[in-house]
Amino acid sequence: MTGSTRKCPICGKPRAAEHTPFCSKRCRDRDLVQWLDGGYALPGPANLEDDPSIPDGSQQD
Repeated sequence: MTGSTRKCPICGKPRAAEHTPFCSKRCRDRDLVQWLDGGYALPGPANLEDDPSIPDGSQQD
């Protein structure tokens, strides 16, 4: 595996076994903060409650 060392996804330095997949506690913590601050988004269906063009069915005729 010479030359194929996996790198830290935050800074690009070689990974450390105790912080995998990161190189250090600092990069691990930076990634956690990114998740907690909403910096990452997972794809999914649109939130229908936020779309005013879709009736919610609560109106009665």
